[in-house]
Amino acid sequence: MTQSAFDAANHDDYPTRLPNEKWTDRKDPVVWGKWTPEAPLTRAQTESFEKNGFLILRDVFTPAEVAALQRESAHMRSGEAGIAEDNVITEPGSNEVRTVFRLDEENALFNRLARDRRVAGAVSFLLDDEVYLHQSRLNYKPGFTGKEFYWHSDFETWHAEDGMPRMRAISASILLTDNDALNGPLMLMPGTHKRFVACAGETPEDNHKTSLKKQEIGVPSHDALAKMAREHGIEYASGKAGTVVLFDCNTMHGSNGNITPFPRSNAFFVYNAWSNRVVAPFAAKAPRPAFLSSRDPEGPIAIEAGKIG
Repeated sequence: MTQSAFDAANHDDYPTRLPNEKWTDRKDPVVWGKWTPEAPLTRAQTESFEKNGFLILRDVFTPAEVAALQRESAHMRSGEAGIAEDNVITEPGSNEVRTVFRLDEENALFNRLARDRRVAGAVSFLLDDEVYLHQSRLNYKPGFTGKEFYWHSDFETWHAEDGMPRMRAISASILLTDNDALNGPLMLMPGTHKRFVACAGETPEDNHKTSLKKQEIGVPSHDALAKMAREHGIEYASGKAGTVVLFDCNTMHGSNGNITPFPRSNAFFVYNAWSNRVVAPFAAKAPRPAFLSSRDPEGPIAIEAGKIG
């Protein structure tokens, strides 16, 4: 590799974890693919994703498919599924399961869900590339005690701590329970994906050990969040079980705590473009563990059609 090629490959368009917070314009497309009538999303859906940085797809999965996923989800949280200890995160101050990582590896039905054309096919179109799973997890926010998760851009962390080069990744949240305004749904600031907020402060060693329960490094300041909220507003992703929420890696999002009796659960898959595989972290001494960032995928996922369960 020539020096110029090396410099181009290692150039950082999104420096972060700086002495001071800094805003820059996005340097990557939002929708990488070109819409045609054969696309898995309508033109209106594609344009909405481009504009807002997220898209809510309702009634994607049937009640029977949702019921099968709910049964598997309950089994995984029961303590009887033999899940590797490193893949389980509990709620702060309790032993209730908050997150099960490596969902596609821990459960065959969720592995099939991750590869479903209704989700992965739409993402592959938006990214205009084959995709692999950068991360997968089962999220569970129990009734009464489910904790909030603070505002953040996923890309800021994935870039700083995992080494994701470009904004060419999309998250898919498949709702396994009804989500409404009250039980701690995903909240998003539409349009915030068009700018990158470089966060202040150096990355501590093993930052992931605390950030998984409460993220404090790699989050925008209160002033920045207030400015974004005034300019873009805040929306929440409500829907019945079986709804799919797609959102861009740089969309500012978070969630409130859940003090209702009604739990909130979702399967969460991060699809990264195959051409955007991670390199060395851009703002951390060492990459996060593999359960948070797949560093050596064997190949793109094989997308499948048909019912699941």
